[in-house]
Amino acid sequence: MPGFACWRPERLSRSGGRQTVKRLIDRTTATPRLRRNTRIIDYAGEKVSNRESLVRERRYIQHGHIWCFKLTNRTVIDAGVGGNIARFINHSCRPNCYIDIKDGVIWIRAARTIRNGEELTYDYNTDGED
Repeated sequence: MPGFACWRPERLSRSGGRQTVKRLIDRTTATPRLRRNTRIIDYAGEKVSNRESLVRERRYIQHGHIWCFKLTNRTVIDAGVGGNIARFINHSCRPNCYIDIKDGVIWIRAARTIRNGEELTYDYNTDGED
């Protein structure tokens, strides 16, 4: 596999009896070891306005989860609609991943080498207030 990877785990499969990157992300742990700065996964979902996001967040919080990720001052990615496994990556004050926004895509990248089986985390950069 090349050093630069852009994977969507739900689209990966086995081919020719040889394992591909299907198991790159098993839930939210690294498989195999990931090198620093590797693009791991994009934060997928529906692009909505900031206003629409606020409406959805109020509804989502009643169920204990918010899947909205601010892309710009006007646009939010709602992973509750069309999202992928990236929405399950947890927050950490000492994360092993970071966010890189390029051309309207939110990428989760390895901040350092991540060992096989290590949980993927990033800093949500929020104060937790409404």
